[in-house]
Amino acid sequence: MKRLFSTLLLLCFMSSPVMAKNILDKLTAAPGFEISLFADDVENARQIAVSSRGIVYAGSRNAGNVYALIDHNSDGVADKKIVIAKGLNMPSGLAIKDGDLYVGEVHRIIRFKNIDKHLKNPEYEVFYSDLPSERHHGWKFLRFAPNGELIIPVGVPCNICEEDPRFGRIFSLNTDTKEITTLAKGVRNTVGFDFHPSTQMLWFSDNGRDMMGDDIPPDELNRITKEEEHFGFPYVHGGVIVDPEFGEGKNIADYTQPALALGAHVAPLGIHFYTGKQFPDSYKQQLFVAEHGSWNRSKKVGYKVAVATIENAKVTKYTPLITGFMQDETTFGRPVAFAQLNDGSLLVSDDYANVIYRVSYKKN
Repeated sequence: MKRLFSTLLLLCFMSSPVMAKNILDKLTAAPGFEISLFADDVENARQIAVSSRGIVYAGSRNAGNVYALIDHNSDGVADKKIVIAKGLNMPSGLAIKDGDLYVGEVHRIIRFKNIDKHLKNPEYEVFYSDLPSERHHGWKFLRFAPNGELIIPVGVPCNICEEDPRFGRIFSLNTDTKEITTLAKGVRNTVGFDFHPSTQMLWFSDNGRDMMGDDIPPDELNRITKEEEHFGFPYVHGGVIVDPEFGEGKNIADYTQPALALGAHVAPLGIHFYTGKQFPDSYKQQLFVAEHGSWNRSKKVGYKVAVATIENAKVTKYTPLITGFMQDETTFGRPVAFAQLNDGSLLVSDDYANVIYRVSYKKN
């Protein structure tokens, strides 16, 4: 069984992407929205961030690269790509603060100081190194909190296993003292979170366990309401399903219910609260979700960008925005994460098609 699971996991990470020029023909967006290519040939593009000068940075997972993408004439298309680092340990997550680029490897956080001005000769320093080295669910997503602390997740090194205080957590790192605190636990694997623009509440995606069938347990959207809140793993899934191996004697009421239970295996990754002015008012301060798509299912699900409408801290609607990444069981793309440009358009990375899309809205 372990060998079978390892083989399936490897197949999940392998890709045979379509040509970038053909991917746009496969995608359909909600009325009024247009999809274009901001950049292609960005191998395994994962989390993206935009500097104050408008330079777009992208991490990767399997490729081990960090990229800088420059749109010199501001036409919505990157005309220069610079690989600023190679051979890193799954540098999937990144974030920018005060001009410095922070990159999350599996076992550490590195920092490129004043990165925009050092693209010709980029150098990094190790900023924080006290993280587990396990690679299974070890890739990161980074974001700075409104208080300036760096939010770091550590996924569990398994499909399902005993709770361990080193894993299955969302941590907050004080960048001055390097003191780390636990924000949430019982989190199997989150690689996407964002702070609500008004309430400052932290919302995050969480990928549920595999090998329980096609339709359970659900993946989740969650929000943190108190420090060290427990979201159930490995005892309870989706707020309602007791784990057959680790859930004996556990009370569902002891764990936080998800803000939204998504489909099983849809694999929500990056999430982003839209704060721009280009999209219609109904999208402002609403939560964009990248469903990366299933692997542990007889028929594929996910493979879309959706929008969760949030009213009074509750999800009232969940609507597809971009579809077509998968058609008739054939995969063409897998959306990962978001970043917002100054003009209000939204970038979406795709680690399967090796591209970054630009989503814009055209008023009639």
